[in-house]
Formats: sequence, structure tokens, C-alpha cells
Amino acid sequence: MVKRALILAGKFIQDHEYIYPYYRVQEEGYEVDVAVRGKETVLGAIGTKIVPTKDIPEVRVADYDLLILPGGAKAMEYMRQDEEILKIVSDFHAQGKVIASICHAAQLLISARIVKGNKISGYYSIKDDINNAGATYVDAPAVMSDRIVSSPHYKHLGPWMKAVFREVEETQSIPVEGRRS
Repeated sequence: MVKRALILAGKFIQDHEYIYPYYRVQEEGYEVDVAVRGKETVLGAIGTKIVPTKDIPEVRVADYDLLILPGGAKAMEYMRQDEEILKIVSDFHAQGKVIASICHAAQLLISARIVKGNKISGYYSIKDDINNAGATYVDAPAVMSDRIVSSPHYKHLGPWMKAVFREVEETQSIPVEGRRS
């Protein structure tokens, strides 16, 4: 069975948080799509060229096993206002799929209204936002809670991705009807 991952991206996402997962999932045998609004080639915060394979309206959540949300404060200012992006995030969660969020991408989780009651990590400056959204902020390299694997900073990319793959494996071993939604 081919595993598939989706990365949601936009202008000024944090380059490291895009590049490392992009190649890491391929090393694990995943096919990967990158979705950007308008299927526009954009640049990361430090200039990495991000070439999308999908436009946001083309994304079918059912086609993927994993959603990866790179951070970047400037990118999240725009992406979290996009209702279609938020719907993709909430649909991944509703369908019992794993969401990997790092740094400021926790703002997408907040705006998609899927953090309440969960333990969530994110960049240190948004600790209050996470707590005020009803989650419990945790400062750790990889935090797992209700199929959301979150991390505060790109210095934790290795442990975060290791935890992401472990969570996908565990989630896929549970029959769909037995998954929490």
C-alpha cells in the first residue's frame, strides 16, 4: 500500500520545517503533495522555492494518510484566514488521520478549532494562544495528543518526525471504526 502525505504551504513558511519533512516522508516511502493557494510557486522565509503539486481546492483529504503543517509566523497570518485550509485541517482530524504541526503552525490547529482538550506544542511566543484555545501548552520536542503530533521549534525536527511516523503506524493499525474522532 502506498502511503501519501500532504504538506500545506504558503508564502514565507519556515524553510527548515518544509524541507526536512518533505524529504523525510519520501525516505519513508510516502508519495508527497504540496498544496499552495492558487498552485502558486512561493518562497519560504529565507528563500526556499516551494513548488506546489496541488491547489487548495484540489485537495481530497481521503487521498492522504498524513498532513504536515510547517510553521512560519508570517505564513500563518495569511493561511489561518483561509477557510478552505482550515477545513482541510479539521477534516483530517475528523477522519482520524495524523496531523504533524511544528512551530507557528499550531495557529492553524487553533483556527481549525481542533486543539481544545489536547496537549499541544508550538513556538514559545504562542503559548498563551494555545492555552486560551482550550489546549494545554507543552514545551517538548514532540507532543502527541489525539493524532496531533506537535513540536515547538525546528531544532527538534528529528524527534518530531520520528514521533510522527510512530503515530501514523499506530493509527493505521487501529480499525477506522475504533478510532477516536
